[in-house]
Amino acid sequence: MSVEIKMGRMDRVYRPGDTIKGVVQINGRGHSVSHEGITLHAEGQVSLQLSAKSVGLFEAFYSSIKPVQLFDYVTEVQGPAKLPDGLTDFAFEFPLAPVKGERLHETYHGVFVNVQYTITADVKRGMLSKSLKRTLEFIVEAPERERQIKPQPSPFSIVPESLENVKKSSLHHIPAFKISGQIDTVVCDISMPLTGEVKIDECSATIKSIELQLVRVETCGYADGMAREATEIQNIQIADGGVCHGWTIPVHMVFPRLFTCPTISTRNFKVEFEVNLVILFSDGHLLTENFPLKLVRLG
Repeated sequence: MSVEIKMGRMDRVYRPGDTIKGVVQINGRGHSVSHEGITLHAEGQVSLQLSAKSVGLFEAFYSSIKPVQLFDYVTEVQGPAKLPDGLTDFAFEFPLAPVKGERLHETYHGVFVNVQYTITADVKRGMLSKSLKRTLEFIVEAPERERQIKPQPSPFSIVPESLENVKKSSLHHIPAFKISGQIDTVVCDISMPLTGEVKIDECSATIKSIELQLVRVETCGYADGMAREATEIQNIQIADGGVCHGWTIPVHMVFPRLFTCPTISTRNFKVEFEVNLVILFSDGHLLTENFPLKLVRLG
């Protein structure tokens, strides 16, 4: 016997307020099957994990952060019965609505924060037989109420004097350079690419590579405070080798699905995003310009 869950939508993407429909399909595989009941459990929760780097190995190993329950639905598809040979479908239908006091956040697969929605079908067998379970993830998108956002461009100009963590007495060891450009907007619709431009106005050193680094910053609350950790999502090279001075280099980065989500800030956790412009020189030195982003989903 086998169990399958088939959703009404092929892409399995739903939004708050949608009605989720589908079927639990059981295949007897050549003979009739008895069972002690079939249940369906759909849930959505935020799983939190502490970083050993942020709080220490002992706290990360022994501290347990209770998941945040966002959505919960349980129903009995069928009571104890005997199923005929072949395929048997059991239809299900339920609204996608949050539990009291919570809101539905978008599906997000992070390192220390995970927002996941699943449906589990459980076919209970007799005492001597193991129950059959099938779990299927579905995706939740949660658009903002606003239909438009006002672009917030972030122009930049990087020169030796603007560098942080560099003593003035050490500036004469740094090659002369001026790098300018802009990020078109730091308030971004997650369904649209991040765009902008970079220009090497002057540089006395040889540039090896120019890269865009997308970073997630995850914060988890626990008994002793907040643990904050930044990890890289993706790195895109936008220029390789010697770059012609005065030429405009376009910036174009697509936000990866599931690994990014609209910016979240709650009392228990936060998920924020940044993009770094990284200029790597041939001698191994590098410059980094950081741009905090606010991601939203429109429409």
